This record gives sequence, structure tokens and C-alpha cells, in this order.
Amino acid sequence: MDLTTHYMGLALKNPLVASASPLNRDLGSIKVLEDSGIAAIVLPSLFQEEIEAETARYADLTSAHDDSWPEATSSFPALADYKSGPHDYLELVRRASEAVHVPIIASLNGITDEGWISYARQIEDAGARGLELNIYFIPADISQTGREVEQRYLDILRSVRAAVSLPIAVKLSPYFSSIGHMALELEGAGADALVLFNRFYQPDLDLVRLKVLTDLTLSDPAEIRLPLLWLAVLSGRVKASLAASTGVATTDEVVKYLLVGADVVMATSALLRHGVGYVGDLLGGLDTWLAAREFTSLEHVRGIMSQSRLRDPQAFERANYLKILQGYRAG
Repeated sequence: MDLTTHYMGLALKNPLVASASPLNRDLGSIKVLEDSGIAAIVLPSLFQEEIEAETARYADLTSAHDDSWPEATSSFPALADYKSGPHDYLELVRRASEAVHVPIIASLNGITDEGWISYARQIEDAGARGLELNIYFIPADISQTGREVEQRYLDILRSVRAAVSLPIAVKLSPYFSSIGHMALELEGAGADALVLFNRFYQPDLDLVRLKVLTDLTLSDPAEIRLPLLWLAVLSGRVKASLAASTGVATTDEVVKYLLVGADVVMATSALLRHGVGYVGDLLGGLDTWLAAREFTSLEHVRGIMSQSRLRDPQAFERANYLKILQGYRAG
């Protein structure tokens, strides 16, 4: 069975990608992922604010008693010699790239133009094969317009695109008023791939302690429907690669994403639940599904149920809404 595909300009042996998660921070897990058949690995995000907070803490520690006990400061290494900043992350990029043959894709979340550009360049120098921009931005300022939010994404992408030659993926928010138009603008600004969708933190409340909960729940298959819709709409209409993210629990979700046009399918929650070896189960299930229907190549399947290729394209539009409501029967 030919499962080969292309993503952000990279030739991959199959469509399954390990998206950013704590699993991908460990070199041992990264090696097991490759052994299990994963086609590419996205490292956890490098967060600029964490790097700057660490540097600030070190500076405060070493300068706290400059006036009262200056000779003691000589016991601390100079900040330039101290392994602060992105050192550990860049070392992970280097070691992972050397340890496995599958592409290592770094992930970056910046807060300033300088941060996006500087860290992107360092990531490229460390040997990453691609870069995913994790633009995790919640417009809590209610005076900010939708266009200003869109422009933020485009400005970040253009700045990074001008700074590095790496292929770039943008992790897209599901909350733009016109996702299709935004996808075209990102493509025009230099995005090689679009990841649908970024799973933003959604808070809950503790009714006993009256606190905002900061826990994180793993995704479930019910969450597949929103990215499934937009992948179906975008497939065949944008040149950028399309990555499906969220809700992958079994081979069924992998197949559905491919049918609507995803170039790759990203998994996180399933691997956290079942372990990195679960990659083999997902790939085995995909191979079985294709063989049972006498498909010999992934290319024969990808996008055959996208909107542009359906006989009834309204199945993904408003016209189908009434049918859904009328077809529902209370249990």
C-alpha cells in the first residue's frame, strides 16, 4: 500500500504526524515514535515569555545584593555563559534531528516581532526541517477589530517568512469570520501549510473554591466536525498543504480527514491516552481500510469527499442545515 504524501514541501512516508505534546519533548519517545511508523514529529512549542521570564529571574538573582555584597556575585556565571534562553529547546531540535530520520518540525509561540524572528532563525540553524507558528492569541481586548486580529497573524507570518527559508505552517484559529479568505491571505503571505485548528484553552470554574480552573482536557472524536467542515471547503481551493488536527482517537478519524482532503493527520490525545506505540495501530487500521476497498494509494482517496468534488456540494453548506434538523429524532 502506497501511503506516501507531501506536507509543507516535505516528502513523508505516510500521513500520520505526531503533533506538539509533552511526549515529543523526550528523545526516547521521539525514537519510539519513529520506530512505530510516524512520518514526522512536531516538537512542543518554544514560548518566548517563558524564555524571557527565566532570563529575568536569573538577572534578579545575581543582582539582588550588588550593593551590599558585590564580591558574592562573582560566584555566579555571567549571563552570557549561563544556559538560559532557548538553549534547551535548540538542543532538543539538534538531538532529535540527529537521532531520527523523519522530519523534525519545531513549534514557536512568540510575543514580539523580535522574538518571532530571532527564535525562528535559531531554530533553523539548529536543524529543524520545518517550523509551525503557534499563534496562540485570544483577542480579549473587546475594542480590537476582526481585521486587526487577522493582520496580527499576517504580520507575524511575513516577518518570519522574510527571516528563514524553512517551510512554515500556521496553526489556524477556528474563530475567524471568514476562514476561507484568511486561508488565502496566509497562503499569499508565505504559509506552506495550514493546521486546522489550534485548540485554544477554554476555562472552567471550580464552584467550591470559586477559582478559574487551568486544567486541560484531551480531545475526543466529537471535535472532528469543525475541522472536517473547513478541510472539505478548503481542499482543492488552496495550494498550501492542509493538516488536520483535533479529535483523532481511532483510524476512523484519520480516514475521514483524508477523505475531505487533509494531506496529513496530526495526533496528540490518542498517543497520550494509549502511548506512542499506538501509531502502529492507527497506520495498520488505515492500511486495512484502504485494502478492503481496493485502494492502492493514498492519492486515490484524498479529497474525494471534499466540497469541490462532491456531486452535492451543499452538503457542507447552509442548505443541509434544515435537513439535519428535520432528520433528528429524540431518543
